Amino acid sequence: MMKLRKNILHQLLLVVLLQAVFPFISTAQKITYSEAEREDGRRTDFEIIGKVGSNILIFKNNRNDNAISVYNNDMKLLERVKLDYLDDRWINVDFVPYSNHVWMVYQFQRRSIVYCMGVKLDQNAKRMSDPVELDTTRIGWAASNKLYTTIYSDDKQKIMVFKINNRNPKNFLFTTLLFNANMELQHKHHMNMPMEERNDYFTDFLVDNEGDMVFGKFQRKNGSDYISNLQLITKKGGEEKFNVRDLHQKDERVLDEVKIKIDNTNRRYLFSALYYKQKRGNVEGLYTVIWDKAADSVLKETMLAFNDDLRKQAKGPDANLRIAFNDYFISDIIIKRDGGYLLTAESMYTTSRGGTFNRWDYLYWNNPWSSPLDYSYWSPYYSPWRSPWNRYGGAAATRYHAENIMVLSFDKDENLQWSNVISKTQFDDETDALVSHSLMNTGGELHFLFNVYERRTLLLNDHSIGPDGKITRHPTLKNLERGVEFMPRLGKQISASSMVVPCQLRNYLTFAKIEF
Repeated sequence: MMKLRKNILHQLLLVVLLQAVFPFISTAQKITYSEAEREDGRRTDFEIIGKVGSNILIFKNNRNDNAISVYNNDMKLLERVKLDYLDDRWINVDFVPYSNHVWMVYQFQRRSIVYCMGVKLDQNAKRMSDPVELDTTRIGWAASNKLYTTIYSDDKQKIMVFKINNRNPKNFLFTTLLFNANMELQHKHHMNMPMEERNDYFTDFLVDNEGDMVFGKFQRKNGSDYISNLQLITKKGGEEKFNVRDLHQKDERVLDEVKIKIDNTNRRYLFSALYYKQKRGNVEGLYTVIWDKAADSVLKETMLAFNDDLRKQAKGPDANLRIAFNDYFISDIIIKRDGGYLLTAESMYTTSRGGTFNRWDYLYWNNPWSSPLDYSYWSPYYSPWRSPWNRYGGAAATRYHAENIMVLSFDKDENLQWSNVISKTQFDDETDALVSHSLMNTGGELHFLFNVYERRTLLLNDHSIGPDGKITRHPTLKNLERGVEFMPRLGKQISASSMVVPCQLRNYLTFAKIEF
């Protein structure tokens, strides 16, 4: 008996010593899977709402069968709540999740009227209020019926629902409805915006913590080739007008898709885009402009030319350095507290029997004219430019590629602090569901999750990058079940230390919670 006790004490002492020397042993990722539901297949539309109360909510749509699956913290299904009050002619649904409830904003059409409704749900997806009518629109037979867009601030204290009428292509009519966190209407405004037909483009639409709407508008001259004017458009929450500010460039460059990010802490707006020196040229570098909201002026404008060292990092020393960034697209911008930021860009392209992709084929698809079905209302839902994969149609036998991820760190004065590259090679045929990556921000580091084939098995890998730019390759995630294929780029972070990732299990759709 004494010998047995000594052995146990020695084993406990060894565990303590190992944890002191190798602390990562005690912080290994934990994966918990949900069971497949017979209603959910590969064609199921879904949205991961997030963690509400002690439960995890996921919206699912199978044709016109709408439901929210309620899971506990161990991903066990508690209830599948059918949303019977969603009309059969429902159009779209958005969610604004909070710690103990969620607002669901949905649209449906009845005859020639499109209704935009809001309803408050608890952690069990049960109604806490009756559906409230937020707005209505009468439309013609040829108009798109997906009219309303819902955006909300980082602190979720401001919710904006808006629509854009483009019946007059020279003059768009915006209608904005600003709500507080209780979905109480604060302001409803109507504003006109002059447009230059087929030459005006929009960035994403955002709302800051003060309730101000912000987006970018730019033009291309000579047949959509060169940026002629990049503008910041803002609308203060309580004002019924747009404020237009020119963001002057140092010299004219061909810009790629313009990304915008709000820095609420420092009251700044950040615009970023890859740039070229000439029409159909190679990617030369990164263009950035920072707008200071307090001073109502440009704080900083920079053109960072990618040097050979960056190009070698991006593609490797043996690659053609001139074209190293031609298949890169900006994926995420993470704002630091001091006003600096991290920018990530991923190499993504397609190949087919007809040849390799050309980014110029879909460089301009984020404009208001990209939908042939939309005759009187414009909607961001019909702007297909989000990555090189979101193309209409598509060639036969298409192969989707996702390769290296470049991470750039800038200080608050726009100086490049460091750069690094997470190396990977991914491809899949006929689908992009299993390629690319998901980003998990734990505060101290960024985790990049992506699939890699190892011995003919698709395994989920985790690489993290710290504040100093050092990359850590973590051991293969534990509890990876055979036959389960992760779709990381469709995952969502639901807390400071966990995220939910959809998975394929044979022909079923399931979900996995990953804890860091």
